[in-house]
Amino acid sequence: MTAALPLPTTRTHCPYCAFQCGTVLGGDSPLSVTVAGDEAFPVNAGKLCIKGWSAGELLNTPDRLLTPLVRTGGALKPASWESALDLIADKFRQIQRDHGLDAVGLFGSGALTNEKAYLLGKFARVALRTPHVDYNGRYCMSSAAGAGNKAFGIDRGLPFPVSDIALSRTLLVAGSNPFDTLPPIAQWFERQRANGGRLIVIDPRRTPTARAADLHFANTPGSDLTLANSLMFVAVEERLLDAEFIRTRTAGFDAVRRTVLTYHPAETERLTGVPEAAVRQAARWLATGTPAMTLTGRGPEQQSKGVDTVLAFINLMLALGQVGKVGGGYGCLTGQGNGQGGREHGQKADQLPGYRLIENDAHREQVARVWGVDPASLPRKGHSAFELLDSLGQPDGIRGLLVMGSNVAVASPDAGRIIDRLKSLDFLAVCDPFVNETAELADVVLPVTQWAEEDGTLTNLEGRVIRRRRAFAPPPGVLSDLDILKELAGRLGCGDKFTFDSEEAVFDEFRQATAGGTADYSGITYARIDAEQGVFWPCPSEDHPGTPRLFAERFHHPDGKAKFHPVEHRPGGEEPDHEYPLYFTTGRYQEHYNSGAQTRRVSKLTGAKPAPRVQLHPELAARWGIESNSLVTVQSRRASVEFAADIWSGIRPDTLFAPFHWGGRAAANLLTQASLDPTSRMPEFKLAAVRIAAVRMAELV
Repeated sequence: MTAALPLPTTRTHCPYCAFQCGTVLGGDSPLSVTVAGDEAFPVNAGKLCIKGWSAGELLNTPDRLLTPLVRTGGALKPASWESALDLIADKFRQIQRDHGLDAVGLFGSGALTNEKAYLLGKFARVALRTPHVDYNGRYCMSSAAGAGNKAFGIDRGLPFPVSDIALSRTLLVAGSNPFDTLPPIAQWFERQRANGGRLIVIDPRRTPTARAADLHFANTPGSDLTLANSLMFVAVEERLLDAEFIRTRTAGFDAVRRTVLTYHPAETERLTGVPEAAVRQAARWLATGTPAMTLTGRGPEQQSKGVDTVLAFINLMLALGQVGKVGGGYGCLTGQGNGQGGREHGQKADQLPGYRLIENDAHREQVARVWGVDPASLPRKGHSAFELLDSLGQPDGIRGLLVMGSNVAVASPDAGRIIDRLKSLDFLAVCDPFVNETAELADVVLPVTQWAEEDGTLTNLEGRVIRRRRAFAPPPGVLSDLDILKELAGRLGCGDKFTFDSEEAVFDEFRQATAGGTADYSGITYARIDAEQGVFWPCPSEDHPGTPRLFAERFHHPDGKAKFHPVEHRPGGEEPDHEYPLYFTTGRYQEHYNSGAQTRRVSKLTGAKPAPRVQLHPELAARWGIESNSLVTVQSRRASVEFAADIWSGIRPDTLFAPFHWGGRAAANLLTQASLDPTSRMPEFKLAAVRIAAVRMAELV
């Protein structure tokens, strides 16, 4: 009897968050695909969350887009690739002839591979010569990036391997719920606890992560900066500082010391809601339970003072001498799958590949040399993400837009306003595997490959550059985003600058473009990634080992020192008042991811969480006569949204929470507001003023 041949397997990575779990795909077609955790990959060590386990279903959804769609007679109808691509090129040329080069924009994604992010930025500057290119990562970790660049001279989400979490004796997590949003990371927290470590969590909700904490600060939304300055006050007053580290490895401490002396925790308790005794306990643990580590998430970052808030936490870790220690320091829990790589290589309005700056003439010269163009032909800095979208269809604004891998109609703040802007465009093209809420408004929708159908690289939250490997051929009629950019470049008259025959060929040019930059990938190759389970940047040569840990000896400012920055509390762009007395904040369910464009198509995930619900405290519910599953209309100054009620004692009585994974009338981002951080241009997703406008019984729920 002949033994059955083993099914082929492919080692790749999950299509979702920045943890980028290693996966092993089995089966000989998408119809029979199995997904397992890769036990050999050191980041997740074989563990996956429910989204990862069920990701194979994405390859088999019945609404997968398999042919280009072109709007004809008001409806999207099938069209040929030739006609769809010709239409996009013709429309962009016409708009630029009539309104100028700046009248066309591009919007990218933290889900794009490094190769796609790089080529999208090059396409914007070389093929379209527009300054207006940005991406949805601006909504995610840009405030932490801005703070890291100011303090350290470099931005990498975690400047150390994720395994360092287990080595921390005191771990502070501010405004993040990684047990739900990055579930396989919990194993490193469990090891930290098993090693005798303590956990402190700052979050207005008693999340699964907060429930595991030794100290949980249920702070007032928007008060994180004040709380960090109060912790620093205690460190100064009780002489918990590392004076030698401050003297030899930092600059600017005296200004911070003077500032924080006005943040006595007894006086800030009214604003933060955190008792003085708890603040003092946390500061002592951080100073004496070393090495100590602080990790921030979207809570402190998605504020109109997000950069200053992150700087306040960095100031604390610098003053305690923890940055650069194994098991210590500061890190950002990056969200999107390639959120780190996506913000390094040119799809941001102010950047060129390698974290170079488009306003820096030397940087422009270096990249232009690789691209074979005149540096003077490269445009200058364009609009940031929200500002780009808010300019759509406006006088002297963007009239034509290409969106690649982002569902901006759901993911943007003040979403109703952005939907109106999208509708006002002269022309909108979208590249996506599905017709999502943004694509529904498009003039052309192009079907593209999914994660298991393509090759490329991504950079996870540690700065580890990894390989996405193709397991299956894409369906007939589907192209890669790279193919689309190449085809459009040819139609726009610069095909000679886009003559790539593979993802690896794009990566090889991309390596050259990053050489000598802050995020230097020039020593990283596909072969090295395969052999070494990923390579950490910066890696300036092929014989360089990569850099798993930054800051052990010096920081990335010219003098090698980290910089303190005095920061002060200021109100958010919108605070509760007598008319709108409640805080509204958003976040994620474990079962869903970002705008839900992928996860709302997976039966196991929609079965577990079929619709968004608003969380509110029992005291607030009793005041309004709200019962579990009552339909509650939440109203902000921008819109009203009706949610089913989830009554829960783990949220502050003055705060409402809803997830942002749904569009249409259930979109939480209809309520949010777009006050922007002055440095990062991050919108203030985490703080909006709302009221309960109506309550009705839930007979039909």
